[in-house]
Amino acid sequence: MKALVRTPVLLLSMARQGGRGRLAGSILLLLLGYLATPGIALVLRRLTDAALAGHAGTAGTLALGAVALLLAELMFGHFAHLLYFELGELAEATLQEELLTLANGTHGLENHDSPEFADTLVLVREDLPKTRSALEALLQLGGLTVQTLITTVILGTLNPWMALLPLAAVPPVVLGRRAQDLVERAKERAAPQIRLSRHLLTLATSAASVKELRLCGTETELLERHRAGWDATTATLQRAHLRAAVLRAAGQTVFAAAYGGVILLILWQAVHGRAGLGDVVLVITLAVQVSVQVASALGLLTVLQGAGRIAERMADLRRWSAGMLRPGGERPAPAVLREGIRFENVGFGYPGSGTKVLDGVDLFLPAGRTVALVGENGAGKSTMVKLLCGLYQPTEGRILVDGVDLRDLSAEQWSRRIAPLFQDFARLELLLRENVGVGAVASIEDDAVLTAALARAGAERIVARVPGGLDGLLGRGYGDGAELSGGQWQTLGLARCLVRPEPLLMLLDEPAAALDAAAESNVFERFGDSAGRAARERGAVTLFVSHRFSTVRMADLIVVLENGRVLESGSHAELMANDLTYRELFDLQARAYR
Repeated sequence: MKALVRTPVLLLSMARQGGRGRLAGSILLLLLGYLATPGIALVLRRLTDAALAGHAGTAGTLALGAVALLLAELMFGHFAHLLYFELGELAEATLQEELLTLANGTHGLENHDSPEFADTLVLVREDLPKTRSALEALLQLGGLTVQTLITTVILGTLNPWMALLPLAAVPPVVLGRRAQDLVERAKERAAPQIRLSRHLLTLATSAASVKELRLCGTETELLERHRAGWDATTATLQRAHLRAAVLRAAGQTVFAAAYGGVILLILWQAVHGRAGLGDVVLVITLAVQVSVQVASALGLLTVLQGAGRIAERMADLRRWSAGMLRPGGERPAPAVLREGIRFENVGFGYPGSGTKVLDGVDLFLPAGRTVALVGENGAGKSTMVKLLCGLYQPTEGRILVDGVDLRDLSAEQWSRRIAPLFQDFARLELLLRENVGVGAVASIEDDAVLTAALARAGAERIVARVPGGLDGLLGRGYGDGAELSGGQWQTLGLARCLVRPEPLLMLLDEPAAALDAAAESNVFERFGDSAGRAARERGAVTLFVSHRFSTVRMADLIVVLENGRVLESGSHAELMANDLTYRELFDLQARAYR
């Protein structure tokens, strides 16, 4: 019930932002249209009486009046629709913008690790287009309320018992609300399965995955899982809709009985001379109108209740996002790194996992040096990278940047000083200039800056094969753009990294993920020039994660991780001399290349 109170306030607030004049015009036109409806019933009563009395002139005038009211009802409703439909679109756009903010409003990634947050996000995203009709439903419901009050007064003048007819709408409304609750709870139970089914659908229709699935012969299994998921979802929703239909039918039965009682009452009065034929026509017309009003109100309340659930879920997203907001550091990021970055007894576990990914990490990354992280999968390498980026915060210990706790630095400023290329780099199917320019939004229209970054990344051939050059579209997801290989997408990711202005931390997380050995060597050669310049000018630290020891051995400092702990660290020569894990891994890989 609270949601039904909050929802109108929220919708009207958003509608006012879209234009108070439009909102006022919509309300006025709707009211005029709804007031015309009971007016038609009154005119029909007088028309009937005039026709029976043989007053042809009066009857003709009243007939024209009824036609005029019918036209007014249609026209006012149509013009009101033109106004509030636009307001509904603006309200939906406002909520979409807020949803984007809530999904990306925190600097970290904690929210995206929460299944509850993800399920709620899916439900809101699925239902958000319905908010466009929610404002329409609210305004129409207001007009119906005024119309019903006038109808009640008119019925009461004929017989006080008839004034109770609108009250017969209470059971349908109450039972309809319970029915909608059943449906909404079913949606919430089905949300994880809906997410899985949509993921399977994406896998089965995405060019990036479909070729492997077909070669492995798993498309049948994938389709079966998708079908089973949708069958389970459909069964859950069907049961809820069936129970909801029974509740709604019970409510409508109560109203139908009251409706029939009013008709019988006016007919009884007419038979006993207590009412004229015009009164019978009036009551039947009004009773039909009340029936339509109740049916319409039930549908509109269902729409509003659905919007209310969206409002509740948006409130949950706001609460979770606010709960994930960290105390904002205010200290500016240093202009130059003079000492370096230090891990002090750092421990970390992903939210809800209960397992430590990093444990007691003590490590110093000297300013102006190149550092390589090595270790088996799951050792904690990528997690360390994410902690350095501020995407997560240590659950134990702290990370110091020139002696200042990373938590105390402005997250926004620190992010601007990082130039990353992640293993799961983004394939942004946008214009080429936008794909690279998101790395430095202020330079997105600066052809010279973008071209220089692309040249440093060795992407000249990519630019040459994209129709339109910098203004050419990439990918086929949203248009007929240029198709790129995995390595070419990664090269553009490298260009995004190199276009970052004045970085203090340069990151390459598994740069060999989509490249062969020769291409990786080329990447490091090109990356090394920018990293060297950043190190000389600003003391920037270069950190990369790689499984290829031919690349790793070039680092000034090599850190070996195992089970979330630093096993050993030092230069290539020092670690080879230690004759421990690093040497074992290096020799193992070297033998594979002989």
